[in-house]
Amino acid sequence: MVLERYRPLIEEYDAFRAACERPLPSVVRVNTLKASVDRSRRALDAGGYAHEPCEWHPELLRLESRRPGNSWPYVHGWIYGQEEVSALPALVLDPQPGERVLDACAAPGSKTTQLAALMDDAGTLVANDVNLGRLSALRSNAERCGVTNCIVTSKDARSFSLAPFDGAQFDRVLVDVPCSCEGTVRKNPTALDEWSLDRVKGTAGVQRGIVERAVQATRPGGTVVYSTCTFAPEENEAVLDHVLDTEDCRLLEFDAPLETRPGITEWNDEQFDPSVERAKRIYPHLNDTGGFFCAKLEVKS
Repeated sequence: MVLERYRPLIEEYDAFRAACERPLPSVVRVNTLKASVDRSRRALDAGGYAHEPCEWHPELLRLESRRPGNSWPYVHGWIYGQEEVSALPALVLDPQPGERVLDACAAPGSKTTQLAALMDDAGTLVANDVNLGRLSALRSNAERCGVTNCIVTSKDARSFSLAPFDGAQFDRVLVDVPCSCEGTVRKNPTALDEWSLDRVKGTAGVQRGIVERAVQATRPGGTVVYSTCTFAPEENEAVLDHVLDTEDCRLLEFDAPLETRPGITEWNDEQFDPSVERAKRIYPHLNDTGGFFCAKLEVKS
């Protein structure tokens, strides 16, 4: 079993494995560009969708139904189906109205629409994805949620050009990279069927290129948030260790409103920069969510 390789990292390993085998709760995020939390909850009540707020964030609602896309609040863009823990990176990035923000790997748009809401739909939000097949979902979701400050681009994030934006760097960049998706096993039980160490290492190479370019595209003093939905240190701490060595940036401490574990500083005889402990590991058994990894970088002035 793939997950057995993480036994040395997780003290409550049996609880971790048990959580990975349970179905993932169905969660929606209230889209505050179109409706308030109270109004969305009343609409869900009227439609017979039993729900309760997530303790750590009032705009996230857990539903008993596993088909929130059938509800009229969803169709009208009041709510967005989003895995609970995946709402964390945008909150850590903390974009402000009027800023220039890049979502480097944006499709299908859950984090893009969340960023737009945090920005009050003001400023410039560039939503980029290299996968043309997923861009239609990104555009559709942005339109459904009433996002108007968004520019959609399709470029390889490893070579994203600032030329179309007059060469101006971004204030903040979200880098929620493609990964081996080990942390999604509760939502997709077949997620690990094609897992291989070679695939993990190949994916990590792509991730290194994406986060390097993200740092280069961010102004001095700006913020880059790096996140994955995998437990693999090769795709998490090792990628951070690499970018700390190649780019002029540093890892920041940040508070997370969820129970987390710190980043690890060694794996399979490989030592990482001690500051990778400032990253957050989120295991399924800690908050009854999917698995996740999140880190906050600051570009040095």
